[in-house]
Amino acid sequence: MGKIGYLLKRIRTMDKKAMFEKIDSIHKKTGKSKLYLLYDMSRCARKYGAGYMDYDLFEMYNLTPEQRDTYITRGRNNALVSKYNNKDYFHLFENKDEFNTLFKDYIKRDWIKVKGNSKEDIIAFMQRHGEFMAKPVDGGCGHGIVKVDIKQDKFGDKKLSEVLPSNENVYDALYRKLTEGNNNFELEEVIKQHPEVSKIYPDAINTVRVVTILKDNVPHVICAYFRIGNGKFVDNFNSGGMVAPVNEVTGEVMDRAIDKKKNLYETHPQTGAKIKGFKFPDWDKAIAMCKKAAKVVPQMGYIGWDVCFTPDGPIFVEGNEFPGHDIYQLPEHTPNKIGMMPKFNIQ
Repeated sequence: MGKIGYLLKRIRTMDKKAMFEKIDSIHKKTGKSKLYLLYDMSRCARKYGAGYMDYDLFEMYNLTPEQRDTYITRGRNNALVSKYNNKDYFHLFENKDEFNTLFKDYIKRDWIKVKGNSKEDIIAFMQRHGEFMAKPVDGGCGHGIVKVDIKQDKFGDKKLSEVLPSNENVYDALYRKLTEGNNNFELEEVIKQHPEVSKIYPDAINTVRVVTILKDNVPHVICAYFRIGNGKFVDNFNSGGMVAPVNEVTGEVMDRAIDKKKNLYETHPQTGAKIKGFKFPDWDKAIAMCKKAAKVVPQMGYIGWDVCFTPDGPIFVEGNEFPGHDIYQLPEHTPNKIGMMPKFNIQ
């Protein structure tokens, strides 16, 4: 889709009420007139493919035209996906069971898809592990994931006894719960996180998003970001987590963490662990794994890999065929006001 077509589609589908709320919020922060902000938002949309969310999140109202042109926006991210990724292969990354099958050498954990397998096999998996993650097969952003711990009587943030009938065998009841309605879960063994990473926050698998581009069959690591849980068992930025940039060469966290409300954290609010300066174990192995995996499906050249660090080395949690762009260049992490787009322009 061309730039004009993309803009017309965005205008038709955008939440205009939310856009004007953003304009009002920016007006109160900056004193800039609402009419000017509306005009400037429109200009950024036309010239840089920036929606009103990008305009606010990246504080484009504080950037010069030259600085704005260095930012990867929603429109530019869409263009990168269109350039490098063939939609006919999206399903290999969208469906967790297909991804786990294709990248089994990088997953290294037990898993089973609920639909398509017998009740006996599903119950055998639950009995084998006792504690496991139930993930929607086609879910994203950490939404819909439930952590089940039978011994600890937990089903997400509730007790198993609160969501299952007491007069039924727990495994039969869990199977019925996981298969009711349109539910389509995949069950995965809980990953054992490296103790050094757990010191920062032990209640989530804290991953590093490593972005790769495959060009002329050569994998390039573009950037890396540490995603940290904060009060929940998921680390996703859009589900209450935090993010901090990582030096993709050394594996060292380069700055403080930030959440979507733009709260900054020198140390983790739950554990007091220092975030900036943390260095990941087995970083070279993680980068080598991402580069090798980037060549498995050459038709998908732009992937965001979610890497977990375990005592036995790095593994994948998942791969993203449509990597988000919102965590790459937050103002607090770009004091020089230069965005990430130049790193994506591979020669």
